[in-house]
Amino acid sequence: MKMRKDPVNVWSWCINVTINVLTRIILIIITDVLYHSFVLAEILLNNSSFLYPEWISLAFNSIGDNVNKVTFVMFNVITSKVVMLNGFMRRCLRFLVSLLAIFVLPTTYIVNIKRNRKCPPPTNPILYKSATTLAMMIRTKQITSEEVVKSYIERCKEVNPYLNAIVEPRYDLALKEAKCIDKMIASNDRTPEDLAKEHPLLGVPLTVKESIAVEGMSNDCGTIHHKRQPATRDADVVRAVRAAGAVIIAVTNTPQLCMNWETYNNVTGLTMNPYDQRLTTGGSSGGESALISSAASVIGMGSDIAGSLRLPPMFNGIFGHKPTPKLISIQGHVPDCLESEFEEYFALGPITRYAEDLSLMLKVLRQPNGPDVPLDKPVDLTRLRFYYMEGDCSNVTDNIGSDMKKALYKAKDYIKSTYNVEVEELKIPNIEHMWEISVRVLLKVNHVQNIYTDPEKRDQWVSVWPEVLKKMVGMSDHSFTSVFYGPVKKFFDALPNSYYEQLLKVFEQVKTDFSEALSDDAVLLFPTYPYPAHKHYRIFYRFLNCGYLTIFNVLGLPATACPLGLSDKGLPVGIQVVANKCNDHLTLAVAKEFEKAFGGWSPPNKDLLNSVKTA
Repeated sequence: MKMRKDPVNVWSWCINVTINVLTRIILIIITDVLYHSFVLAEILLNNSSFLYPEWISLAFNSIGDNVNKVTFVMFNVITSKVVMLNGFMRRCLRFLVSLLAIFVLPTTYIVNIKRNRKCPPPTNPILYKSATTLAMMIRTKQITSEEVVKSYIERCKEVNPYLNAIVEPRYDLALKEAKCIDKMIASNDRTPEDLAKEHPLLGVPLTVKESIAVEGMSNDCGTIHHKRQPATRDADVVRAVRAAGAVIIAVTNTPQLCMNWETYNNVTGLTMNPYDQRLTTGGSSGGESALISSAASVIGMGSDIAGSLRLPPMFNGIFGHKPTPKLISIQGHVPDCLESEFEEYFALGPITRYAEDLSLMLKVLRQPNGPDVPLDKPVDLTRLRFYYMEGDCSNVTDNIGSDMKKALYKAKDYIKSTYNVEVEELKIPNIEHMWEISVRVLLKVNHVQNIYTDPEKRDQWVSVWPEVLKKMVGMSDHSFTSVFYGPVKKFFDALPNSYYEQLLKVFEQVKTDFSEALSDDAVLLFPTYPYPAHKHYRIFYRFLNCGYLTIFNVLGLPATACPLGLSDKGLPVGIQVVANKCNDHLTLAVAKEFEKAFGGWSPPNKDLLNSVKTA
């Protein structure tokens, strides 16, 4: 005999499900309305400067304390009913954020009207050689370090007015160092082979993201300070490149505390894309990528907590590599973090114009006690297994556009036709939850240095709400994303632990599935972003697409940003080549192959070069 369901229990179940869904939607709508307001204020008031009297500060602090108390109570009441985002909620989130385009699209057209100058393409033959080639030529006395460094300094001076990528140059010191290197090479009897082993970057110019400490140079990371605070010592990676013989010529622009996928701050300003001034360079390694792409630098160093070694290189048509966690020391970076867990997701790494320079840089940068990554191991592409994915299936991120789809399938078809290796679609169960998981895992990391960090007690924060209110009325010195980080972090911290534990169970299974699929003999071709570079500030309604990038931060997988040519509109397109942990050599080998097949970096505005030759 079948038992009848209790109608009371069914009714109760329906009510609970409805409440769970509605509370999550309410949270999304509230957050979205606040976010829209902040973005519009940020774009319109970005360059405004207002006096901030002391009496307003006292009032803001008083109001902020009360807002803090009320908000804390509200979060605890509402979030007690929070559940994992289902398909409907994810679509709802994407729709609400996309509504911002109604306001941002016309605004971005207006603010970009005067950005119509074209960055001139490089004409000096020295600028078309890889760092590997330049180092060899300097060692064998075919060219001097001074000639190379001087060429790059002249190029920096030529293009920076178009890009605004340099925070602080060190041209005079760089030339002195180059001359000393030339004297050393001329006066010693060591063979070029010996010099290559001891100083593999000898005499080669290099640039560094401002967030990475270079002694005596700006290290404020886009933050306004009453007094200049240059770095007092080199970061570990800077010491490594100096020991390898590199010559640092400049530090480059980054969003404040690296907290944006658009490179601008209230100190240096907005960095522009060398292919089109109206377009973003991405972030946070946007200054570095723009300078390297414009041939004003050949190699450089950036950092990556949410795609910054992959998105800017893709937008600028060059190479970047997020390495296996802990392969490269992160000491000397701003912001830093008190928790060791940070190093599982955050990495420093190389940005280069030529694929062969990635492995050269990684050999120089790797720390002695890091993981065992066989960078010198030969890779036979015919023995590799290849997979591809078109996205994370989350319904939060946009589907890849036609330009990126063409690039992905072009790479896929090349592997098939050249090596007779089938590129299979990789299907990972529950991957649709990885957008939410990656955001939650990264925001779970505590004690990341930010504008609310108490300078006296690094493990504590000052009050968030005074700065939020200042930002709302245009009186804050800080960028929108740096200010918004505080409320967002507090919101996620208020979510119940049971919710986070539920996410972690799914996360562990996804990690296992990726590890088993990739093993030690496979790579994954994955879009870097749904579109080529977009106009400045449009990231504010496209930021949900960070899921294409953050997924590999939280999974801890090495990923190489690889350019695959230009779109029909002349903008760079590319993909990420991903491998299992400690298999960086596989992604580098595939990047070299794609460079050979599709040409790699293409000089910005090279049509101007052709017109000059014709004239």
